[in-house]
Amino acid sequence: MAEVEQIWRQIGEIHPPKLADLFSAEPDRLARLVIEEAGLRIDFSKTHLTAALIDAFAELARARDLAGARDALFAGDAINVTEGRAAEHPAERGQGAPESVAQAAGLHARMRALIDAIEAGALGAIRHVLHIGIGGSALGPKLIVDALGREDTRYEVAVVSNVDGAALEEVFARFDPAATLLVLASKTFTTTETMLNAASALSWMAEGGVEDPYGRVIALTAAPDRAVEFGVDETRVLPFAESVGGRYSLWSSIGFPAALALGWEAFETLLEGAAAMDRHFRLAPLVANAPVMAAFVDLYYATARGAETRAVFAYDERLRLLPSYLQQLEMESNGKAVTSDGQPVGRPTAPITWGGVGTDAQHAVFQLLHQGTHLVPVEFLAVIEPGHPLDEAHHRQLLINCFAQGAALMAGRANAEDPARSYPGDRPSTTVLLDRVDPARLGALIAFYEHRVFANAVLIGINPFDQFGVELGKEIAKSIDSEGTDRFDASTRALIERALG
Repeated sequence: MAEVEQIWRQIGEIHPPKLADLFSAEPDRLARLVIEEAGLRIDFSKTHLTAALIDAFAELARARDLAGARDALFAGDAINVTEGRAAEHPAERGQGAPESVAQAAGLHARMRALIDAIEAGALGAIRHVLHIGIGGSALGPKLIVDALGREDTRYEVAVVSNVDGAALEEVFARFDPAATLLVLASKTFTTTETMLNAASALSWMAEGGVEDPYGRVIALTAAPDRAVEFGVDETRVLPFAESVGGRYSLWSSIGFPAALALGWEAFETLLEGAAAMDRHFRLAPLVANAPVMAAFVDLYYATARGAETRAVFAYDERLRLLPSYLQQLEMESNGKAVTSDGQPVGRPTAPITWGGVGTDAQHAVFQLLHQGTHLVPVEFLAVIEPGHPLDEAHHRQLLINCFAQGAALMAGRANAEDPARSYPGDRPSTTVLLDRVDPARLGALIAFYEHRVFANAVLIGINPFDQFGVELGKEIAKSIDSEGTDRFDASTRALIERALG
């Protein structure tokens, strides 16, 4: 598209002044670049977005028909063009095609009925929940339970994804098999790692004296027939729609362990918080739209400034798993090299997402951020209300450190006498400030990142809803057992022979 390429050239020709100068020149900068929505305050003012850049990206959004793509997403159109299906995770929150919303509501009601039965003792005295999945079938539930279940959960939940047996063994040592509910989460119910872990967990339960281990299994899947064939009773299979992608699935039955541990009201509030962000994304003008503005920032640094990574630091222990969650959401969605119609993209797509927890990260990686040679846009997450009853000095120091890092990255400090103590400054950051960590705000936060990923994809011209890149390694792994090692290179053959015999 000639018009799109012309806009990209225009963006590349805009050279913003330094951040400190932008604040001096634009008295209304905070008013224009801070968006408050659904209990989140998202501050883009410490980025290099100028009025000219925002106008240029708005033109790109018009040329790419972001508004039309957004409408298609919520209408349930087949926007996942390579797989010929819709992407209907918003329908799980009540935002989508009426028939899909109704289907999701019915499946949620089925999940709630099963939770009610478990709470009533239908499956015996349950104290432990062992959730087995991988990728989107594990990262979302693990994040939600860890963030919201620290004070009071009705069940102890462990989420195991790694096929390394040490991960299961650690849980087996803590859990009582006679009081454990086994939850198997797999969209296809064929995932190799999940099914191997499931078999080991069932053996552990049988060896622990459980007469009917399969009677303690809940299946979360888009392939219910396969779950029944595996041995799970149909009444304990919780389906979700094929049009809900794995990394977008925590709102569906994949969220079962969170709903069970936290209570249905909390899960419902999580959905409502995400729906509030859905409405904002659907209705807000593009230049006042938090996910869209975040995409403008992402694309500016990745494309115009050559930033290959983006760092996310959670200055709240309850959000410690968010960087890992975002790694899959962002890199599996937008880590593509071709456009939706199969042409070379011709420019950077998703940056490498990485991060950690403040203040730990300050003493590990911030040296590079402040004085290294890489340009790394930073995102800080902080929470106004603490998650503990300890001396308020803890939370005060946490927040002070968070805000000081953003200020220092921007301001820098020159030292002509000692260059080793010189900080270049003018390094960008975004800050997301939550009122508190609760189901509503967490739901809104995750939905904000989902829509940000979507907006990025539309503006680049790629499909964020397939993930063929993960398939090749799986296929080769399966072929090692079935076909031998002759087809592989000498290095791979030597590794297999040395390690496996």
